[in-house]
Amino acid sequence: MIEATDVSWRYGANPVIEGVNVTARPGRVLGLIGPNGSGKTTLLRLLYGALRSGTGRVEVDGDELSALSAREAARRLAVVVQETGGETALTVAELVLLGRGPHLSTFQRTGRADHEIAARCLTRVGAAHLGDRPFGQLSGGERQRTLIARALAQEATHLLLDEPTNHLDIRYQHEILHLVRTLGTCSVVVLHDLNLAARYCDDLVLLGRGGVAAAGPTDTVLDPAVLEPVYGIGIRRLDLDGAIHLLFQPIDTRTEERAFA
Repeated sequence: MIEATDVSWRYGANPVIEGVNVTARPGRVLGLIGPNGSGKTTLLRLLYGALRSGTGRVEVDGDELSALSAREAARRLAVVVQETGGETALTVAELVLLGRGPHLSTFQRTGRADHEIAARCLTRVGAAHLGDRPFGQLSGGERQRTLIARALAQEATHLLLDEPTNHLDIRYQHEILHLVRTLGTCSVVVLHDLNLAARYCDDLVLLGRGGVAAAGPTDTVLDPAVLEPVYGIGIRRLDLDGAIHLLFQPIDTRTEERAFA
């Protein structure tokens, strides 16, 4: 479990999030949603320690994150961030093997078991055929799948992903999120697509205006009355065959103006 209590972050004098509380539970997928600039990625970075809140605390399975060694934190938390660079000379297989680092002693080399784990992880994300390719020559989607495979090779008990479906086509968006859902780990995912969040997240935290606008089970948070004031767009919800589908309609500002005239 990851539990953040009263965490905040500012860029200079500008607050991004203030006094936020978040709980990610074992075996469940927690989605962080909200408009651009609402602090989703900032909150994720606070949860895995890339940023340190000036207030409150973050705990992983009851232990304060700031007190964990880098190796112990890496054994518990695997992170997939948005990747923009590709300047490494490593092959895909070599990059995925780096995920085994937290399980090796200082001068220990990877062994057969590590290579088998890395190969299985590449297969799970549909990238087994990329093993010998230089990472720097991959497309955005191929890089994303490689980075997720590296996180899986880490065999951590918690998985945190920043927009893992970025650059992926529709098939791999669903395959990757289905994979995350079936891992049985405590997972936290930043998502822009609310329909993907509806399908694959157990719980949601909706961020807006520097804080949590709503939090709870997905079915509760994805209420048009909750979402519309945050996103500023008309939303219609359809519940079909046990699944939530959201339809969006830009608000006609001229209609609003006439209504208030």
